Amino acid sequence: MSAPAAGARPDWVEKAANQSRLAFGLALTEMARRDDRVVAISADTLDLIGLRDFIAMAPERVIEAGIAEQNAMGIASGLATTGLRPFVCGYAPFITARSLEQLRNDVAYAEQRVVIGAAASGVSLGVSGGTHHALEDLALMRAMPNMTVLVPADAHQAWHATLATARIDGPVYIRLGGRVEEPPVTAVDATFRVGEAELLRDGNDIAVIACGCMVAEALAAAEELAGQGVSVRVINMHTIKPLDEAAILSAASETRGIVTAEEHHLAGGLGGAVAELLAQEHPTRMRMVGMPDEFAVIGPTDKVRERHGMSRRHIRDACLALME
Repeated sequence: MSAPAAGARPDWVEKAANQSRLAFGLALTEMARRDDRVVAISADTLDLIGLRDFIAMAPERVIEAGIAEQNAMGIASGLATTGLRPFVCGYAPFITARSLEQLRNDVAYAEQRVVIGAAASGVSLGVSGGTHHALEDLALMRAMPNMTVLVPADAHQAWHATLATARIDGPVYIRLGGRVEEPPVTAVDATFRVGEAELLRDGNDIAVIACGCMVAEALAAAEELAGQGVSVRVINMHTIKPLDEAAILSAASETRGIVTAEEHHLAGGLGGAVAELLAQEHPTRMRMVGMPDEFAVIGPTDKVRERHGMSRRHIRDACLALME
């Protein structure tokens, strides 16, 4: 991919079409162009991830495992032992749940340098039903020793997060969206540092710590609350593991309370990680916005999110509850 002219937007921005899954595929293709050790293992995701350009460039370095996530994970682990840089491309609900044993034993336990691009996370495939919803993947990945867990807030950040994996010597899980547009909330050229949260809006009344698609909702809620005289700090916690403890502890000491927001079950995800830290280091009033202890209904993604309490309205109400 040629370098853009000074002041021009990179080609990948338009091609990604505000979808993190496509930004990941584009960045992976760019990494493969730079490094002939990079290999893609697809679990029936050639078009979901957007790997056709990779195939055109280096067909011998794209392996289609089909709907066989366990095999894809085993292949990736084996390739990593030879010095290659395998990227597993899968649907989040299947690449985590179906291949969990292989992911745990062959990748995390063995500390293999494997990157897992997990598209269609959360309820981004809302109309496909519970089998295609991934609402427990962060809890599973957080529990894996050696695993780095990244949740880009938009396509821009997905591109940079993918490139950043070149500097990580160990397994990485990148949580990506589905076939729904993700409003851009980060700059195209914003620096991405693993384990270092991004302050998107300053405030001293309430801090909202969000990840993934909920970052845009947090910013929208903060704008609404500003009209009511409530100053909201918005933190994009794009790295769930390792967690930016300093950013969380600063927010806890400098505001009246913390709201976490995620498209994930309330158990074990971002909210759990923040609460675990604060319980030990700085007990703080909290509210957690996310998926309750139930399976999601079937329907359009935005309506499913609203139905289960994952929207700007729910973030706003949680902030106001802490102001009482």
